[in-house]
Amino acid sequence: MKNDDIHNNSDTYLAKWLDGELTDQQLQDLVSVDDYAAYLKIRKGLSINEQLNAPIDATFKNIQNRISKKQTKVKPLYTSWYLGVAASIVLIFGIFTFLPSDIIVETGYGESKTVALLDGSEVILNAKSKLSYDEGNWDKERKLSLEGEAYFKVAKGKTFSVETEHGTVSVLGTQFNVIADEVYFSVVCYEGKVAVTTSETENILLPGDGIKNNNNAFDLTKTTDKMPSWIFGESTFRSVPLRQVIKALEDQYQIGFDTEGIDDSEIFTGSFPHDSLNIALKTVFETLNITYNEKEKRNIKLRYKE
Repeated sequence: MKNDDIHNNSDTYLAKWLDGELTDQQLQDLVSVDDYAAYLKIRKGLSINEQLNAPIDATFKNIQNRISKKQTKVKPLYTSWYLGVAASIVLIFGIFTFLPSDIIVETGYGESKTVALLDGSEVILNAKSKLSYDEGNWDKERKLSLEGEAYFKVAKGKTFSVETEHGTVSVLGTQFNVIADEVYFSVVCYEGKVAVTTSETENILLPGDGIKNNNNAFDLTKTTDKMPSWIFGESTFRSVPLRQVIKALEDQYQIGFDTEGIDDSEIFTGSFPHDSLNIALKTVFETLNITYNEKEKRNIKLRYKE
């Protein structure tokens, strides 16, 4: 393919993406990593310019008008308007040095989100989770912070670390799952290799290996699963404290529990679905001989059967 054709295709993809006709993931699949990183900066520049209401608004409005025209042939963006907005882009990049570039992604109750990173890696956030990283400093300091649960699919040959309040997970082209909330920490490697470093220990995990803290002690685990089940709408637990299962129920269904009548440190093995609260409660609590009152969704009382 000729270079002109490659540039024209890239410009077409960028125009459609800025106009909302392509998602972030679709654009990533169509262009190079370097082009995608550059396009993110252009989009951020457009957004910042709108917020500042700078005098160059008219120039950017012309850009948006050209993009929105339904034409069979999209004019090359670099050649058509690059020179016209060069000064604007320079101004925007100057603004970048004074504005924070932290990216923060959060999920609500029962919600999951997929995040595309600059290097082509992908993060899927589970319910009530938070992911943050410095996009502007990504090339120099490749770190992400996680609160909650996330599944990471790291692009081949790419490296970064996931920091939690319990420890750090260092990765190189791999797939793994992390849970890091107030009291619980778990890492499972599904592909490649990850290093898990805490204040007490350091472990290298290979496919099928896992590590979790259980009653303030770290245990090594094994799994034959290829991916975490929550990706497919079901939370699965193997020998974890019941309090962790209860928290997962709260995050998925936006409910609350009164646990004063039970021992929430009891160990649970099993699963529950994300699409039926009634079935979820039965599969968790009836196996443990625990009664519950589903009518009070925000304060379900848990008691042992007599």
